[in-house]
Amino acid sequence: MPPKHDLVRTSCVRASYPNICLRTLSSYSGPVNTPRDLAQAAVKVSLSRARKASVFLSQLKSHSKREEGVLNDCVEQMGDSVDELSETLEELHNLHGGDFQWRMSNAQTWVSAALTNEDTCLDGFKEIDGNIRSDVKKKVTNLARITSNALYLINLLDESGGKRTVQT
Repeated sequence: MPPKHDLVRTSCVRASYPNICLRTLSSYSGPVNTPRDLAQAAVKVSLSRARKASVFLSQLKSHSKREEGVLNDCVEQMGDSVDELSETLEELHNLHGGDFQWRMSNAQTWVSAALTNEDTCLDGFKEIDGNIRSDVKKKVTNLARITSNALYLINLLDESGGKRTVQT
C-alpha cells in the first residue's frame, strides 16, 4: 500500500466517522505525506464542502416565513463556517517553531467553531418539516461529519507535537 494510503488508513481508523475519513482523504489529490499534510487535507475537504453547502443553501426556496428565517440563519452559519475553516487552514499553514502550541490551539478553536455552526444550522431545522429539512439535513450532516474528522486529525497532529509520524 502506498505511504499516503497507509497514513490515511492508520490515522482514520479511530476517527468519529472512519469510513467518511477514508473515503474523502484517500481520494484527495494533493500531497499527503505527514500528519500535518493530512490535517490540512481534511480541513481543505471540509472547507470545499462548506462552500458548496453555502451555495446550495442560498439557492433553496422557502415555503413559509419561519422556514425562510431558519434558512437565512443557516446560510449565515455556513458563511461563518467557511470563514472559520479558512482561519484553521491559515493556522495549519503557519505551524513552525516556538508558536506550534499557540497555532494548534487556534486551529482547534476555529474548526470547533465551524462544527458548532454546522450543528446549529441543523438544530434550526428540527421544527421544520418537508423536503427542505431533508435536503439540508443530508448536506449539512455530511459536512459536520467531515469537519468532525478534521478536528480529530488536528487533535492527532497536536498530540504528536507536529512529528512526522502518528501514533494510533
